[in-house]
Amino acid sequence: MNSRPLYLQLADDIATQITHRVWQAGARLPSLREMKNRRGLSLSTVQQAFRHLEDQGLIEARPQSGYYVCPPRGQAPAQKLLAPTEVAVDPLLWRYVADQSQPLPGRQYGFATAVAPRGLLPEAALQRLMMDSLRRQPATLSDYGRPDGDMAFKRQVARLALEWGGQMYPEQLVVTQGVIEALNLALRALTRPGDVVAVESPAYFSLLYTIKELGLRVLEIPTDPVSGISVPALELATRDGQVKAVVMVANFSNPMGALMPDEAKQQVAALLESRQIPLIEDDIYGEFYYGQQRPRPIKAFDRSGNVLYCTSLTKDVAPGLRVGWIDAGRYHSQIEVQKYLASHSTPTLNQQVLARFLDSGAYPRHMRRLRRSIASQMAVLQGEVGRHFPACVQFVAPQGGFCLWLRFPPGFDSIALYEQARLEGIGLTPGPLFSPRGGYRHCLRLSCADPWSTQQHARLQRLGQLASQLCLGL
Repeated sequence: MNSRPLYLQLADDIATQITHRVWQAGARLPSLREMKNRRGLSLSTVQQAFRHLEDQGLIEARPQSGYYVCPPRGQAPAQKLLAPTEVAVDPLLWRYVADQSQPLPGRQYGFATAVAPRGLLPEAALQRLMMDSLRRQPATLSDYGRPDGDMAFKRQVARLALEWGGQMYPEQLVVTQGVIEALNLALRALTRPGDVVAVESPAYFSLLYTIKELGLRVLEIPTDPVSGISVPALELATRDGQVKAVVMVANFSNPMGALMPDEAKQQVAALLESRQIPLIEDDIYGEFYYGQQRPRPIKAFDRSGNVLYCTSLTKDVAPGLRVGWIDAGRYHSQIEVQKYLASHSTPTLNQQVLARFLDSGAYPRHMRRLRRSIASQMAVLQGEVGRHFPACVQFVAPQGGFCLWLRFPPGFDSIALYEQARLEGIGLTPGPLFSPRGGYRHCLRLSCADPWSTQQHARLQRLGQLASQLCLGL
C-alpha cells in the first residue's frame, strides 16, 4: 500500500508522464476539476498536487487558461535560491498593526488576528488565581524576580514536554515575555549585524522585522504548504557557511499552516547539527493540532542542544500575561545574559498565576475545548471560502493552527483587497507582509480565530465578492 499522501501520488504520476513525454512541453494538462473527476480525489488534493509540480518547475499556470507543461530544463535541475536580502520596511505593516489595536468602533474585524477570542480563554479562572496569589504573596509586586524565571512555573512548563515525547529541565529554561522576546534573545545571542539568517518563505512578519531591527539579512528558503520547508533547499543554502542561524516553525507555520513530517524534522536536526548551525524553533502553534496527537517539534530530535526551542502560553491561555520561554540547549548561558540585558526578568506574578493554572490540571481540559473550537471554525472558513470566493483561488487545508493561506493567480493584488476591505471594517492580512522583498502579492492570509456569527458570515461573503471583482481583469 502506498503510504505517500494522495497529492504526492498524483504529482508523481503526472511527473512520470512528463518525463516520458506523454505530456510534451507546452501541452495543456486537464483542468483541476477534470483531474478531480478522473482520479476521484478532492479538489484540494488536486490543487496540492499541481502546486507541488509548479514548485518543481514542471508545470506553470496561465491565467484564464489552465496548467501547461514547462519546457525541459535538463536532467535534475539545480535548485535556485534568492540571494540574502535586507528586510524592506513596508509602511503598510504599521497601519495593519494599528488597525488590530484600535478600540471600538475603529477596529478591523474578521480574519486578521491569529489569537483565540476571549470567550475561549480561561479568563475567570485566571482572575481568581491572580487575586488569590496577590493575597498570599503581596510582596511579589515589589520584587523584580529572577532573571531566568520563577522555578515553580518552570517546573510546570518542563512537564509539558511529556506530551511530545521530549525532555525539558527547569534549570535549562529562561522565561520570556512571549515568543517574540524569546526569538529576539536567540538572534541577539547567535548573530551579529550583517549576518545571514535563513527563514521559511513566506515567514511571519514580526520575525522579519525583528531580523531587520537587529541589522541582519534574510535568506528565504522555499516552503511547501503541506510539508513545510524544503530540506534539499535548506541543505543547499547552508553549504557555504554564510548562514549563521535558521529560524523555523515546523508545526503549523504562520502563514501557510504547514506541518513538517517527522522524517523531515529529523533530517533538519541532523543537517544543522552536522554543520554547527543553530536552529531557533518557534513552536507556538504546536498545541493547536486538529488530529488525535500533538506533533513533535524538531527539539524532540535534538541530541546535542543545537535547537533553541521557543514557545509560550500567549496564544492558548492568556495573551495579556505575555509569558513564554526558551530552552536554549548549549546556548543557555548566552540567552541568560541577553535576557538580563533586554528586560531583566518576566513579571513573577504572571508566572505564578500560570504555574497554578497548569498545576490545577485545568490546562489539558481547556486545550481540548479550544482545539475543538478552532478546528470547527477552520472547517467552516474553508467551506465558506469555497462557496463565496472565485474558482481561481487555491488553498491547502491545514492540519492545525489558525491560518488559511490563499493563493490567487499572478496579477491578483491582495493589498488592493486589503484596502477595499479595510474601508468596510473587514480585516485580513495581505501576502507582502510575509516577505522581506514584498513578494506574495497574489496571496493572503485569513485567520479562523473569530467565532462564526451572522456578521462573520457576511464579512466572508463580502470578501469573496471583492476578491471576485479583482479577479475579473486577470
